[in-house]
Amino acid sequence: MNKIEHIGIAVKNLENSNELFSKLFGESHYKIEAVESEGVNTSFFKVGENKIELLEATNEDSPIAKFINKKGEGIHHIAFDVSDIEAEIKRLKNEGFKVLNETPKQGADNKLVAFLHPKSSNGVLIELCQEIKD
Repeated sequence: MNKIEHIGIAVKNLENSNELFSKLFGESHYKIEAVESEGVNTSFFKVGENKIELLEATNEDSPIAKFINKKGEGIHHIAFDVSDIEAEIKRLKNEGFKVLNETPKQGADNKLVAFLHPKSSNGVLIELCQEIKD
């Protein structure tokens, strides 16, 4: 793993949260993107070398809606940048982690993504991210 890629925060209302976090960080988000396969709208903020991703559910069946219904708004996941997501999935499986999707899928912000089940990582949902090369 190379670095923390971003921290994902589940929010009920993206517009209100964008306003709140813009005040907190002193600047606006740099991107809003829908990820229809996950039932989510995302908004990204750059904070120094780090990124914060706000996630708003677009339907009641989405993982974000379920998370908010169970735990409320807050930190949803920590994402790590990796150079080779398929090799990293294999390595982590061999280390005993439960991988939620063994085949990487298209995520937000031009990334291939895969997730580790929180039960295998002390209650923290881990996202692996690899930049999609054009």
